[in-house]
Amino acid sequence: MENKSKRDEVVELVNKLFIYTDYHQWNKLLEEVLTESIWFDMSSLGAGEGKSVPAKDICAMWEKGFEGIDAVHHQAGNHLVRFASEPIEANVFCYAIALHYKKAATQGSIREFVGSYDLHCVLTDKGWRIDSFTYTVKYINGNADLK
Repeated sequence: MENKSKRDEVVELVNKLFIYTDYHQWNKLLEEVLTESIWFDMSSLGAGEGKSVPAKDICAMWEKGFEGIDAVHHQAGNHLVRFASEPIEANVFCYAIALHYKKAATQGSIREFVGSYDLHCVLTDKGWRIDSFTYTVKYINGNADLK
């Protein structure tokens, strides 16, 4: 059995967020990554103010948003992990780039999002889970609408 540090466990949780999203593994996101309800803030992309949202609604929104996109790729790094409460909670900051590829797009086949994530993780009886998700976009490059 692997002997992972708490930090390794939390960074792996963040990696699962991105990998499961890229491969549209919504059930794995719900079972292994997210709490039942998430503080969800993507206001930097014009999505309105942050609010508490059921995890299943976030997955349904992402599933619909990725319809017609041939590939999604997140690359994350520079993880800063800070523990609180013995460590039962963790705050994670990381940079991430998301590439969306649509072969049929006529004005360029790629859109690129560059930004950072602030995530809050809690240790549950099922392991570490994300209960707060804030994305801050720095810039968008390429064909933003993938038309």
